[in-house]
Amino acid sequence: MSGDITPFKIDIGDDILADLKERLKNTRWPEKETVDGWSQGIPLAYTQELANYWLNDYDWRSREARLNAFDQFTTRLDGIDFHFIHERSPHSQAKPLVMTHGWPGSIVEFQKVIAPLTDPVTHGGNAEDAFHVVCPTLPGYGFSGKPTAPGWSVEKIAETWDKLMLKLGYDKYFAQGGDWGAVVTAAIGMQNRGACEAIHLNMVFVEPDPTTMEDLTPLERSALEGIQHYQNHDSGYSKQQSTRPQTIGYALADSPVGQMAWIAEKFWSWMDCDGHPENILTKDELLDNIMLYWCTTSPASSARLYWESFNDISRDDVKLPTGCSIYPKEIFRASRRWAERRFKNIVYWNELPKGGHFAAFEQPEVFVDEVRKAFRAAG
Repeated sequence: MSGDITPFKIDIGDDILADLKERLKNTRWPEKETVDGWSQGIPLAYTQELANYWLNDYDWRSREARLNAFDQFTTRLDGIDFHFIHERSPHSQAKPLVMTHGWPGSIVEFQKVIAPLTDPVTHGGNAEDAFHVVCPTLPGYGFSGKPTAPGWSVEKIAETWDKLMLKLGYDKYFAQGGDWGAVVTAAIGMQNRGACEAIHLNMVFVEPDPTTMEDLTPLERSALEGIQHYQNHDSGYSKQQSTRPQTIGYALADSPVGQMAWIAEKFWSWMDCDGHPENILTKDELLDNIMLYWCTTSPASSARLYWESFNDISRDDVKLPTGCSIYPKEIFRASRRWAERRFKNIVYWNELPKGGHFAAFEQPEVFVDEVRKAFRAAG
């Protein structure tokens, strides 16, 4: 590897943790919502329950140690210091794989799938399905650097990920992503710079085919209903972050409960969790992810990706071999015939019975199986 790739360990300062506790103790609470349920946002009772756990029971140092079990590094690319996990497989024939998170996610999403992907034999799989796994942190997120000038669109990030994989010594690799990671991964496929051999997406972001409107399948009807629900009830965060990320950044950087509520509500909304996030994830897992935003003061810098790209996502054709896993509670879903209008070489397609937006976090065993099958099909 290049000499300017530096080993990294997460080490949040005691002063940051002490400040967090003081802010949690001094939270100013709004009144209770006027309805039952979550239709006005994350309910006061659950927000207070989660905040109380964060203050009194959550042990960051043990959670930090779990994350530090992965090999992590930083390196400078295009003027930004990027943080990434790089777990090498013990199997010599392993294939390099770059996996990209989105918002409001982080590398935390992948902590349950890295080991079975890198060492499938130990986890009931076959050596031929092994991967060297690279999980970079998006610019402005977590422990990656924060851009000081505009220009960090998903296309720019895709170019940078290609440079990262080459810098790590991989002349060929696969790419995988969900949420913004899916858009970045699709951009890697679209750019087709020669090193990426195939991609896998767990969010297939394409426009519905207008010629199918008179003959919709059940999945397509459900997808259109999902888009309408998102536009009517679920997209306020994206409007704010794509137009005024700096403004919301002040509130979220100052209030840990504000940051927690802003993120936890999306996990409730976008997971296949039967009405409560803790039906799928533990409080510790939810807070692990939130901590990567709070401790790095990255609400504004992470939201700027929406300002850069949310209303300007390229939909040019992708000709690389593509695998698609369609989860029923994903925000944006597509039928195969809709997807084939953009992705011209779909080699794997599967519609899953359970799961949502945070596929690797929610359904890790299923996710690992999907990644293996998709890249097997890609050859």
